[in-house]
Formats: sequence, structure tokens, C-alpha cells
Amino acid sequence: MKNYDEFSNIEFEKLCESQNVFKSEYDLDSYSYWFYDQESELLRLYNSDEDEVFFKYVPVGTYSLKSNTWMWSWENEHSIEKSKNETLQVKSFGEIHNYQKLTKGLIECDKDECWEFVAIAKKFIKSLGAYCTDSKDLLTYKLLTHEYSETDSTAVKKMKQRTVDCGNHGFKRPAFVCQHLNLKKANGFEESFTTYRGMELDEEDDFAAWCNECEKVRVEKDGWNEESEKFAKIKLVCEECYFELKEFNKK
Repeated sequence: MKNYDEFSNIEFEKLCESQNVFKSEYDLDSYSYWFYDQESELLRLYNSDEDEVFFKYVPVGTYSLKSNTWMWSWENEHSIEKSKNETLQVKSFGEIHNYQKLTKGLIECDKDECWEFVAIAKKFIKSLGAYCTDSKDLLTYKLLTHEYSETDSTAVKKMKQRTVDCGNHGFKRPAFVCQHLNLKKANGFEESFTTYRGMELDEEDDFAAWCNECEKVRVEKDGWNEESEKFAKIKLVCEECYFELKEFNKK
């Protein structure tokens, strides 16, 4: 039996070879923007509505640049993708061969090791290639299982209907905030329900928040009505903007 380093190096070399072919075939480096929808497990790479490609994906794991830790997707409670359970094959394999890096949900490691983990996951999950998205201090690694073609346009259409095209973050789920919430002055942050990044929403729910002053007016006017809504002037933002506002205004 190979030790872990030997095994991971072999799988990493395989990934490098297949990844070069995959990136060349789809010209991945030509796309400036990305968006992924956890509910549909769909990744969009694009430059415009006329220059785009869609892939079905399986989440492999995430890497925090703050804590220098890798988290396997099967350990990530914020990941709502059902396909994340496919990575449990990696965990089972690790348990059989006593490869601890494959059995612990959260481990400290160097960023370079992430692609080794992806390579190992690819051994068990049939895929075209891999892709990494970068959101500030968090890297998210995915295996792309197949391209969505014109015959899958219904799924793509549904994904776009559930999203808003944000100038800063691309296509994200919609959210609603009052006019007073900004990133210049903390004004408090009241929510319709407790939220966290990546959470799954019921069909009737939306991310919605307002400032302390709006909360005072809402209470004075006995809830949301014409008067309180006129004061709040609720506006549409994307999910990522919402959590940036939440983090800043709850200080």
C-alpha cells in the first residue's frame, strides 16, 4: 500500500494532465466572471449573456485564507448541494487506508494541498475537470461533471429567474434591504429571520433586512404598511451584497 504522499502525488499528476486538456477544450481562462447556484448545483462562466457556458458541479471543499484550513464539503453544514455526499467516497477510502487528511472534515494545511484533495476526489467522482471560485477569503473547489447544453435550457432559465444580476458579484440570489443600509456608516441590522451565508430558503422566503430607525418606524406604525414602507424605501440587492451589509452594520 502506498503512503499518503505517494498516493496524492500520483492523483495530482493525473489531474494536471486532464485539467490542461479540459481548460483548453472549453477555453476556461477566457471567462472573466463566474456564478454558481447551490440549489441547482450549476456553475456559470461568462463574459456576457452571449458569451457564457454552464456546468453541473459537485462541491469538493473550501479553503479559508484566514485560518489556512480545508473543509470537505461533506462536513460543511452551509453547503446545501445534495451532491456533496458524493465526496463521502473519499472519506470511506481514507478510513480504509488510514489517510487522516481524507477522514477529518476540517484540517489545517497549505493552500497548495487543496488541488491534491480535488485530484483525489476526481478519482471517485466522474467529471470533466475542476474549477476554483474565489470569494474574498474563501476558495471553493468544484468538480464539473458535465456541460449544460441547449437541451438543458429549462434548468438554466430557472436558475436565472431565481437570481439578480449584480454589477459587483454577478448572478446571485435576490435580497431586499432598506435605503439606509450602506457600507459607510453602521445603522444596525434587523432581519425578518436569522440568516447565514449559503443557507437554503423556502420558496416563500427572501433575505430581507432593515436598519434600527426603520425598525422604530415599523413598530410605531404597527408593522409593514404604506407609511413604514415609504420610510424604508426597500431596494433590491444580491445575496452577497446583503451579507456584506450585515457584517458591516451589525458592528
